Amino acid sequence: MDMGERDPDASGGPGPSGGGLSTGEVARRLGVAPTTVRTWDRRYGLGPAAHTGGRHRRWTPEDLARLERMCALTATGLPPSEAARLALDPVGTGGSAPVTDRSAPDTRTAREAAVPGALPAARARGTRRRAGTGLGLGDVRQECKGVARAALRLDAAALETLLGEAIEQHGLVAAWTEVIMPTLQAVGRKWERSGERYVEVEHFLSWHVSGALRRHAPPVPADRPGALTVLACVPAEHHTLPLEALAAALAERGLPVRMFGGALPVESLVAAVRRTGPAAVGLWAQSRTTASRPLAEHIAQIEWGVRGARRKPVVLTLGPGWAGQTAPGLPRPAGLAEAVAAVASAATGEATPQQPGT
Repeated sequence: MDMGERDPDASGGPGPSGGGLSTGEVARRLGVAPTTVRTWDRRYGLGPAAHTGGRHRRWTPEDLARLERMCALTATGLPPSEAARLALDPVGTGGSAPVTDRSAPDTRTAREAAVPGALPAARARGTRRRAGTGLGLGDVRQECKGVARAALRLDAAALETLLGEAIEQHGLVAAWTEVIMPTLQAVGRKWERSGERYVEVEHFLSWHVSGALRRHAPPVPADRPGALTVLACVPAEHHTLPLEALAAALAERGLPVRMFGGALPVESLVAAVRRTGPAAVGLWAQSRTTASRPLAEHIAQIEWGVRGARRKPVVLTLGPGWAGQTAPGLPRPAGLAEAVAAVASAATGEATPQQPGT
């Protein structure tokens, strides 16, 4: 995707004698923008150890290792100048002089300049690497690294850029499943392990994900008789983000949706179903304490339509709270793609595949 700036090293073609990676290739491996790599070189001396003739600069594995350490350190919250000092002195010998910003006294500008991007190459190669963000991402797509770093730095511009590119490049379902969800889960685990720290990171990331889903979803499709889907959290449940992803994915498929958000009271849910006559109703429960099987069964029995052609909705029990509480006729899709397929099946009048209630 065009980032608005042409990188002279980003051609990816064969380099000069001696081999090595171009700046563009290094940026793609790190999950940052080429401008960030050049900024770290200019301000903190993290450039290639060896230089070649011409404008092209080639990075060796040792150079790349230094930059990976720089990324991991800044992701923990260290100022870039301090992270650069440690990256240049990885064994802690103290032999490196303190690194100062050579262009400006405000070290925040290094973070502000970091605009992660360059998704296609990592995706095309199918590479998965253990990302050095301190979040324990594990074996995830390379794009998750940039999202995690931007979230930890509370870098709104970088986060919006990376989320937008992921959605545009891969589509809403794949971006949610392979990039957004693994990062959200890793941030949640970090918060649980750190004793209430990183709550701001989780809220920050969630808010920007919500905004990205809304910005990149197609316009709400026009209503079609018998094709509408109602989405709502069960009473006392406030986790709306997965439903927002489902609403955006359904809009991407051209399926009309009515989204009612968090903690919808029972009487309001019943009224919404009676008034709209949906083909499907998705009920989200994050916790077992909020999931209510009797409520789901009640919604599944609501009828509408003319006499002799009455219809009932397919009720999808969505979220981990429904584990162990599902029943025949209450499908529990395993993920976003399965939920979209189940709604599409209900909207077209085909038999909805039964999902295991695990």
